[in-house]
This record gives sequence, structure tokens and C-alpha cells, in this order.
Amino acid sequence: MRLSRLFLVLLALAAANAVDAQKIGRYVFPDGRVVYSDLPVPGAKLVNEVAPPPPASVSPPPSREGKAAAPGVDPGAARVQRLDQADAEVRAATEALERARTQLQAGIEPFPGERTGTAGGGSRLNEAYDGRQAANQRAVADAEERLQRAVAARNAAR
Repeated sequence: MRLSRLFLVLLALAAANAVDAQKIGRYVFPDGRVVYSDLPVPGAKLVNEVAPPPPASVSPPPSREGKAAAPGVDPGAARVQRLDQADAEVRAATEALERARTQLQAGIEPFPGERTGTAGGGSRLNEAYDGRQAANQRAVADAEERLQRAVAARNAAR
């Protein structure tokens, strides 16, 4: 009989703890801060008790288009992969731009065959030099444009 009473007391205590754990108190500090807790908060006044929020849903989060992600596909991993690819393209475009600028700087001096003799005994730069300079300048402009597109794509992927 004594063992059954002890069992009932323990059962009643466990039930009381389970009921208390299901309520969350809204506590307000004198400075106006609000804290929600299932335990008493020192220095704060209990204003009321609220029911805890329902458990989180286990359905997959919606994608950007508003549709649920395909089963087995982690949308976070796909986003990280897109960001990695965009970062890699930005790095490649930056390197291409640096190469194009270096080639433009190195190409200022004329190469053999890019000077034409003049009647006065001097020489002048010919069309080959002008064509090479124009190509180097186009390469820099194209590389700058590629870098701008890569940065825009990376920002869109964020």
C-alpha cells in the first residue's frame, strides 16, 4: 500500500511537471524588455502565460518559384553550389582581365615588323601595330564586361 502511494505521488509530480512545461510565461522587465520563458525570470514580472507554438512542419521549404523542392534535393546545397560556381566565374573573369591589361601594357612597345621606314630615314608605326593595339584594347573591354556579368550573376545568386 505504501509503495502504491509513493507511485501515485511520483506520477502526480510528473504530470504536474508535464503540464507546467506546456506553458510559456511572458515576462516584462522594468525597462520594457519582454522575455518568453518556461522558467521564472529574475527581475521580471510575469504578465501572462501563453501556449507554446506548434511543432515545426517537416515539409520541404518552398523554392524561389513558390513550389516545394523536389524530394531528396537539398535547396541549401544547390544554392551553395550556385554561389561557388558564380564565385569561380568572378575569379576567372578577374584573372582574364588582369591578363588582358598586362598584355595591353606589354604591347605598347612595337614588335619587330611593326615599324615602316620613312623617306627621311626614320620610321613610323604601321597598321600591324595599330591592329594589335586595337585587339588588346578590345580584349580588355571584353574582359571588363565579362567581369561585370559575373559579379551581377553572383549577386543574383546570393
